[in-house]
Amino acid sequence: MRPYVFVNVAMSADGKLSTRERRQVKISGSIDFRRVDQIKAGSDAIMVGIGTVLADDPSLTVKDPELKAGRAARGEDENPIRVVVDSRGRTPIEAAILNKGSGQRIVAVAGEADEKNRELLREKADVITTGTESVDLPALLDALHARGVRRLMVEGGGTLIWSLIKEDLVDEIQTFIGNMVIGGKDAPTLADGEGFLAAQDFVGLDLADVLRMEEGILLTWKVRHQQRSIL
Repeated sequence: MRPYVFVNVAMSADGKLSTRERRQVKISGSIDFRRVDQIKAGSDAIMVGIGTVLADDPSLTVKDPELKAGRAARGEDENPIRVVVDSRGRTPIEAAILNKGSGQRIVAVAGEADEKNRELLREKADVITTGTESVDLPALLDALHARGVRRLMVEGGGTLIWSLIKEDLVDEIQTFIGNMVIGGKDAPTLADGEGFLAAQDFVGLDLADVLRMEEGILLTWKVRHQQRSIL
C-alpha cells in the first residue's frame, strides 16, 4: 500500500517552474501562499528531490501559527514529515530542511550512496536506503505508508515529479499558473526527464477544479490510473 500522492507547483504561463539557471521565481502571491500553507498543514509528509534542496534550500515548514496549533491539537508535530529523495546522499548537513522547525526528517538514498554521507545524514534524519543506483520510489512510498503517511505532498522538482508520474504514483496535480512567460528550453518544467514517446503511454488527467486566483489560475487535475493501490 502507498499514500495518496498529490503534486503542488506554481508555474509560468509557458509551464516553467523557474529560470534555466534554476533561480527561484515568485510566480504566485499571498493568497496562494496561504493555500499552500493550508495543504502542507493537512499533509502527513512533504517530499522534494535533491535538486530542489540544492537550488532553493526550502524548509517546507508550516508558517501559520494557527495551522501549527491545529496540528498539535491533533497530536501531530507542528510540521509534516519532510522527505528528500537523494539517491547519492548529497543533502548538505546545514540544509534548512534538516534544521529549521520541529518534526521528523527522512532522506531516501540508493544503495550506491556513499556510506560516509549516510552516516552524516543520520545525525539529522532517518535514512531509508532503497534501490541500487537510484531510489526505488514504489518501495519508498511503501515505507512511508508503513510509517503512517497517508497523504503525501510533492513540491518538486520536475525530475522527481516526472519519475513519480512515470511510475504511476501520482493521484492529483494542483498547478497555479501565473501571469508571466519565463522561457528557455532548459528551464525546468512540471515533468522533466525523458518524457513519453507514444500516445498510448501518455498520462491522462481529469479536470477536477478551476479557480481564478490573484492574477493567475489554479487548476486541479485527477490522474487516471490503470490500477489503484492507495489507502
